[in-house]
Amino acid sequence: MKIIKTSLEGFVAIEPDIFKDDRGFFLETYQEERYKTSGIIDKFEQDNHSRSHKNVLRGMHFQIKKPQSKIVTIIRGKIFDVVVDLRKESKTFGQWSGVELSDHSRVRQVYISSGFAHGFLVLSEFADLHYKISGKYNPADEGGLVWNDLDVGIEWPGSNFIVNQRDSEFPKFNQLI
Repeated sequence: MKIIKTSLEGFVAIEPDIFKDDRGFFLETYQEERYKTSGIIDKFEQDNHSRSHKNVLRGMHFQIKKPQSKIVTIIRGKIFDVVVDLRKESKTFGQWSGVELSDHSRVRQVYISSGFAHGFLVLSEFADLHYKISGKYNPADEGGLVWNDLDVGIEWPGSNFIVNQRDSEFPKFNQLI
């Protein structure tokens, strides 16, 4: 397993070990001891699976009172995965970073520590994602940052995004702080 640092501490790309042969491949998506050795020490409590179609943009979501860490794994497809640092004490507060994840590349996972808003854009015909979450999802605790806030300046690839109304009505970054 290889950990690839990004410009934001607490957001890393992961190249898990993939074992291929003429039958296909085997990928271990999580092994507690190995991830802890790599600095990912969270206790994960819930697993989720989502499927989205091409040009669907989901985000930017976060839990307000009980922030969650997560490991996002691309199962099938290709996405542009993005976070925004919402940790007020962080030297990268308000900055964003993005990583392309694909089932055809070595980079198939990201680790996102608590304190980030998270979202993604589907670049393939569809994408299946698996989330390993450090807390139980609570819809009453969900917050968001509008995906196209010019002050944050996320550079989403492409155009003609499919965004639901709720994600389009989230507040801007300067309204959160």
